[in-house]
Amino acid sequence: MHWPNDAKVAVSVVINYEAGSERSHFHGDPVGETNLEFQSAIPHNVRDLGAESIHEYESRAGVWRTLRLLDDEDVKVTFFTTAVALETNPEVGPAIREGGHEACFHGWRWEEAWPLAFEEEKDRIHRSIDVFRDTVGERPYGCYWRYAPSVNTRTILIQEGFLYDSNAYNDDLPYFADVDGKQLLVIPYSLTYNDGRFVMASGQGYSSPSDFVDICKRALDELWGEGALGYPKMMSIGLHPRWIGQAGRISALREFISYAKDKGDVWFGRRIDIARWWIENAEKFGSH
Repeated sequence: MHWPNDAKVAVSVVINYEAGSERSHFHGDPVGETNLEFQSAIPHNVRDLGAESIHEYESRAGVWRTLRLLDDEDVKVTFFTTAVALETNPEVGPAIREGGHEACFHGWRWEEAWPLAFEEEKDRIHRSIDVFRDTVGERPYGCYWRYAPSVNTRTILIQEGFLYDSNAYNDDLPYFADVDGKQLLVIPYSLTYNDGRFVMASGQGYSSPSDFVDICKRALDELWGEGALGYPKMMSIGLHPRWIGQAGRISALREFISYAKDKGDVWFGRRIDIARWWIENAEKFGSH
């Protein structure tokens, strides 16, 4: 497979936008979110206004700072966004569209798919398509549930007319999966080059934006080298406006984008663009 303009690496920047759809007692959930800027001391059986406020930073400040940077750098990205986040913050959908970015289905709320029965999951996806049309102006063509799909997800995606699924972490390139006798494109995601590591408490994280830039540069260099040998690759970078959108971290994204542009032969592609390119060219390159 060759990328547009014979790029050696296709870089897919993903902005996870979830503000207002996270777990909380306000939404009737038995527990709230725990992956925070600090470890909350509030018991899980009561409402945690601090946790809610941390997530609200995403819609009040973080997403706008991130969008401004992307506009400055003229980089188009994919937003993994939930339907509830778009409904809760109605200014964000038009901003995604006007910036030339893609909105990808990320759940009705920021929730897992695996506990849902087939009809429950299908109903959430179907209703979300209508919300995307109303808020962004276009239906989603890609899917990424929180962390992992259910065993029914890909069947539903085929039924609902999706082009690709990103609920996988198993490759550096897209590939086709057989689903009920039909082909569905899988565009793998990554939790390695992800700003979630800024707040990880398990020892797998990092606190410095320089660390984030360093691992992303190193990855790009290795993948670029493979591309130079005739084996172009894809690199996924996962970001969240409540984390990368903080003033002390946003420069890390700017620095990496600048580095990739200076390196050359790098294509910043939305996942929908990567999907369409792969589908249109797969037969020619034998990439089934």
